[in-house]
Amino acid sequence: MPRGVGLASSAAAFAALALAASRAAGIVLDPPALSALARRGSGSAARSIFGGFVEWRRGERPDGRDSVAEPLAPPDFWDVRVVVAVTSSAPKAVSSRAGMERAATSPFYPAWVAGAEADLAEARAAIRARDLDALGLVAEHSALEMHAVGLAARPPLVYWRAATVGCLERVWQLRAEGTPAFATIDAGPQVKVLCAPADAGPVAEALRAVPGVERVLTCAPGGGAEVAA
Repeated sequence: MPRGVGLASSAAAFAALALAASRAAGIVLDPPALSALARRGSGSAARSIFGGFVEWRRGERPDGRDSVAEPLAPPDFWDVRVVVAVTSSAPKAVSSRAGMERAATSPFYPAWVAGAEADLAEARAAIRARDLDALGLVAEHSALEMHAVGLAARPPLVYWRAATVGCLERVWQLRAEGTPAFATIDAGPQVKVLCAPADAGPVAEALRAVPGVERVLTCAPGGGAEVAA
């Protein structure tokens, strides 16, 4: 997995490290404790401990020790696809951690934080109902909010490339033509498109045609961290 390009390499690495290191030390941690340990290396790693559909809870303690993830549904609960358009393999100029620190300078940051709980509740309900449109719309909205926060930071934080914008436009065109496809973008230039399994092929083909897209990957809900025999 390429590092520092917005494909959650740190989440995968620290989830694996937390599990492997604790087992090597002869310690078997329960899932919440393992999630908390992984989060110390990377926030998103707290979710990567589990498979399927997972929520990372903010927690209330000042030290953050209760900020852990918990599973919402197993991988086979809902058969969906995420089509990833890789628009750049180059390392990001601004890391995710540094980007979050810079985002806090944006005048839009408080509003983004204030709306997070409502977005989470909407996403949680959509997953439980297996409602692709509802989940896709709130995920896309939340991602665009995050990047709007970055644009208004000081100095501005822009992860997007020209191909990123091209992929967004193509996804919106697909949706206007009747294909339920929804884009999200993490702290990087890559575009992830949520869609039904039957639409994954056409979505991937459409993204490959966008100038600047290096490659396209198609993923399904998978398992969590595990120790291979």
